[in-house]
Amino acid sequence: MTPKARDPAGDAANASALIDARIRELADWRGETLALARKLVHEADPGIVEEWKWQIPVWSHDGIVCTGETYREVVKLTFAKGALLSDPDHLFNASLTGNVRRAIDIRAGDKLDAAAFRRLIREAVAFNRDNTPRRRRS
Repeated sequence: MTPKARDPAGDAANASALIDARIRELADWRGETLALARKLVHEADPGIVEEWKWQIPVWSHDGIVCTGETYREVVKLTFAKGALLSDPDHLFNASLTGNVRRAIDIRAGDKLDAAAFRRLIREAVAFNRDNTPRRRRS
């Protein structure tokens, strides 16, 4: 099944293609880590939408769930509303002092706890769903 995707220009396939290209161009542990995170995001929520914003992958469902940034020393998975999530598995290890965002920094050799990450994705999606204003029916 091909993941749903969109970019700001509205080209659904383009966002996924740009994420694919980013993973390929990294061609090292960062690309592998980003690919794993992407796979786990889709396993956690098959309804997730892939977007390409700010030159990075963004996964959304009723709002931004998380982004996947890559730097020389770290892959940073930033949760838009991470400070409002419970994170019972203590995955967040970066951006801990902000009022809204939280991040998971993954360095070379680190192992992402797949089950815990999928739970966190599901919690973020549920938070977005529960806190998205609904239109009133007339």
